[in-house]
Amino acid sequence: MKNIGLIIIVLLIVTGFGALFVVEEGEKAIVIQFGKVQRDAQGDTVVFDPGLHFKIPLIDRVVHLDARIQTLDDQADRFVTAEKKDLIVDSYVKWKIKDFATYYLSTGANKLQAEALLKQKVNNGLRSEFGTRTISQIVSGERSELMDEAMTQASSSSDELGIEIVDVRVKQINLPQEVSNSIFQRMRAEREAVAREHRSEGREQAEVIRANVDAKVTVMLADAERSLRAVKGEGDAQAAKIYADTYSQSPEFFAFLRSMDAYKASFNDKQDVLIVEPDSDFFRYMKDSSGKRN
Repeated sequence: MKNIGLIIIVLLIVTGFGALFVVEEGEKAIVIQFGKVQRDAQGDTVVFDPGLHFKIPLIDRVVHLDARIQTLDDQADRFVTAEKKDLIVDSYVKWKIKDFATYYLSTGANKLQAEALLKQKVNNGLRSEFGTRTISQIVSGERSELMDEAMTQASSSSDELGIEIVDVRVKQINLPQEVSNSIFQRMRAEREAVAREHRSEGREQAEVIRANVDAKVTVMLADAERSLRAVKGEGDAQAAKIYADTYSQSPEFFAFLRSMDAYKASFNDKQDVLIVEPDSDFFRYMKDSSGKRN
């Protein structure tokens, strides 16, 4: 009897613990009873908030669901614009569970499956919006409107998953690699053409500047040459005047100096040979220091 009583006590304890379940912070729970989601008298799903709750052991099965806002950030997808141009769009979705029973029945409480279905619906909305706009419209200022429209379309179709879409955002829009390379090559060719034009204009301006400088230099040299000739003429005139004044003061002395210079220039080199008559007037100062002619 004691053993039976002990077994009964143990079974009661185990049954008591089996009747309790805890819902953690940030979670909510639903109870599956005979394969169906437990509902109240009004037919609404019974959702258990964080805390300690009771269930029927061996009959009720508790499914814990994350009630926080989730982020779906997957790989970028390819979309086609109104001009039939491809774009690589990187986006993310903020979502949370809205109807726990619908979410459980449509996804089996599998988050990966839920995100795969949600991504498909969001991409359908984005594809529809991208298909009605050109690249210029998408890039220039209609991105916010595009995301709002895509969110509205995705929200209407995500209700069947029991999911509420909080936000849809486009992070980055790129051209496909092959298109980017083509555009880069075209831009490079355009920049090179502009560079060649600038270099040509620079060479032209350099030639103009060089010609102007050469002209200024020529004018400056001509002015300098003219000034030099004027100064030299003035100097020669002054020298001639000085010679004339000197000659007028002492003609004989002036003639003597001129003769000395002539002697110096004539006998400057030992190889010089001078043939003149002995009684030539050239040697008159050698014959007589006074220079008197015989």
